[in-house]
Amino acid sequence: MDDVSTLQAVWFLLISILWLGYFVLEGFDFGVGMLIRRVARTDDERRAVIHSIGPIWDGNEVWLLVAGGATFAAFPEWYATLFSGFYLALFLILAGLIVRGMAFELWGKRDDARWRTRWEWALVVGSLLPALLWGVGWANIVHGVPIDRSGEFTGTLFDLLGPYALLGGLATLTLFLSHGALFLELRTKGEIRARAQGIAAVTMPVAALVCIAFLGWTLVNQDGVETASALCAAAAAAALAAASLLASRRPGRAFAATCAAIVLVFCTLFTDLFPNAMVSSTDSAFDLSLAAASSSNYTLSVMTVVAVALVPVVLLYQGWSYWVFRHRIGPEDFGEVRTPLDLVDRRSGGG
Repeated sequence: MDDVSTLQAVWFLLISILWLGYFVLEGFDFGVGMLIRRVARTDDERRAVIHSIGPIWDGNEVWLLVAGGATFAAFPEWYATLFSGFYLALFLILAGLIVRGMAFELWGKRDDARWRTRWEWALVVGSLLPALLWGVGWANIVHGVPIDRSGEFTGTLFDLLGPYALLGGLATLTLFLSHGALFLELRTKGEIRARAQGIAAVTMPVAALVCIAFLGWTLVNQDGVETASALCAAAAAAALAAASLLASRRPGRAFAATCAAIVLVFCTLFTDLFPNAMVSSTDSAFDLSLAAASSSNYTLSVMTVVAVALVPVVLLYQGWSYWVFRHRIGPEDFGEVRTPLDLVDRRSGGG
């Protein structure tokens, strides 16, 4: 196996961090989208649910774009193998994200019950598909897919739907659902908050059991016990247990625990995957290593300089947007309010 250089390891770490940020932030967006029909009963309640993530959901998706772009630039062979082999699955994820974005924008364009119901269901499905398929996809990357000597994917969509991969999908689906319920409990008030609290109390233990089963299977699949991934899995199990115990009493701490659980679940996968970019189920000799998938050292050096200069600016801006839209909201806050900025303006006394 080729040795992994320092810059290659650094960029694998940075790409992993981008995925962690995406799953923590977009995870609760997916959960909120899936729950809109369950926690909200009136148009004003649904407007409150949508506005709870309205100012931030598209910013959260920037993490995905940057992760994909960084993978393309730093590890082009990884990008090529991944996107050619997972083409249909990634197309379904993209379709879900597009439909979800359209639902956010178009739900309030007509004061018509059937129009809004259709877009609410579009938001549910558009959130559920990525929440499920991201887990399926990363489970396959770690577990292995049919790859030949030249790095070409030789399987079909059905090769990506094995029991382990489907369990990974259920793990992310249930965890993101619970994560979203806890977010709503923190961001809303009144009946919406009470319903979200009830959902979180029920779904969080289920998510914990599914995720722990998935983590256990991940460790069993390893050729030998890898200390780093085993420690991450144990810490993830502890975070999931804590979130289950706190879900109905301490939503802030439970939400922090689900953030930690998401990070640790995927850290288990990333540490298991390293130093490979893709694992071949055909023959371990065909595994795509990071060294083989990497761009030149010069390219990685230039990327590092750009990342050091620009990433802090992006993080500061996103942190500021979360701070501006930090207040709890409920159906009583809406009437003439149609955008998040209208809500901020109302709170500040303007207009």
